[in-house]
Amino acid sequence: MKDVLIIGGGFAGVWSAAGAVRAAREAGSAGRDVRVTLVSGGDDLVIRPRLYEEAPESMRVALDRVLGPIGVRRITATVTGIDTDTHTVRAVGRTGEELSLTYDKLVLATGSQLVRPDFPGSDNLFDVDTLPAAAALGNHLRRLPEQPYSPGRYTAVVVGAGFTGLEIATALGERLHAIAAPNGSRDEVRVLLVDRADVVGPELGENPRPVIDEAIGGLNIERRLGRTVASATSASLTLSDGETIPAATIVWTAGIAASPLTAQIPGEHDRLGRLQVDAHLRVRGVPDVYAAGDTALAPAEDGYSTMQSCQHALPMGKFAGHNVTADLLGNIPLQFTPDPYTTCLDLGPAGAVFTEGRDRKIAMTGEEAKALKQNINALWIYPPVDDPEQILAQAGRFSNG
Repeated sequence: MKDVLIIGGGFAGVWSAAGAVRAAREAGSAGRDVRVTLVSGGDDLVIRPRLYEEAPESMRVALDRVLGPIGVRRITATVTGIDTDTHTVRAVGRTGEELSLTYDKLVLATGSQLVRPDFPGSDNLFDVDTLPAAAALGNHLRRLPEQPYSPGRYTAVVVGAGFTGLEIATALGERLHAIAAPNGSRDEVRVLLVDRADVVGPELGENPRPVIDEAIGGLNIERRLGRTVASATSASLTLSDGETIPAATIVWTAGIAASPLTAQIPGEHDRLGRLQVDAHLRVRGVPDVYAAGDTALAPAEDGYSTMQSCQHALPMGKFAGHNVTADLLGNIPLQFTPDPYTTCLDLGPAGAVFTEGRDRKIAMTGEEAKALKQNINALWIYPPVDDPEQILAQAGRFSNG
């Protein structure tokens, strides 16, 4: 038996597993000895791009409904160590048992995580990086009317005016108004954006910025730019210029890095901790190890590299899964070829903005872009469930189009 071991139950991990199974079945009798195992700490594929929305608890798909029908063995465990010399992975199971797993080919697809700050009072911050964290924020918001009156009871401050920060900030006003209105406190709602940069969405470039600025202005979101957070409490935060803002809700979205497990694999890493991989998603200089999704820095179109986004994670998983099986069976691997880069930024009640290319040329705005965003979030990024033929067919569609 030849073992493909995939670590991670997100988009890249799930599609790596499906891609590996599909390639093995296409190989006929030669692929029957390929066994695919996925290790994940949870039971669900979390639809992470939707965690800024209302009711994040529902943003998940049971892994067994995707992996079970196609014969992927699933192990619920937390990986604690990777030894690429002995091809061994150490893990701790759900009930605390120690596990030792071996592999012939490994795919690391453990994603990324928020970089949390360490200033005084940082334990008072919320985030939307994981399902439990997003659910905690939702529960906190729903309980705001139970709190005694305070100047910042219905004030939310979002730290980080990047992609995630903009999506949560533009959504929070509507959520807070719905919570405050029944108590006659609608006028107390206040949303602020804080960022060390002098503009919102600095990494999104200049082209979509006028649309973003107009949306922020129309939603009455206040800006505190060119500043950082000095400290926080459960009722306020203080900025680097000394301003103190009463706020019962502070959401941190600034900074993201690759999973710490990338540090256990030798080779070159970028500043975000991502592993350098070649055009076939093999980790450079490390035999039998592949990486996909937010753990990998892969070559993309026109000399660019991949971004930490589900837009790249889904096809990277499919390519990595196909290629580990091809590697095992001596078949020709596929070169990772992502779709042309696009972004679709949700702007809450102000609609959305859809851009094309690395220069982010605006292609769609307003309600038209909002409808596209809703299709992406609610339909296109979800895997088929319970139907092996559909799951494997989707694994063979290497384009997101």
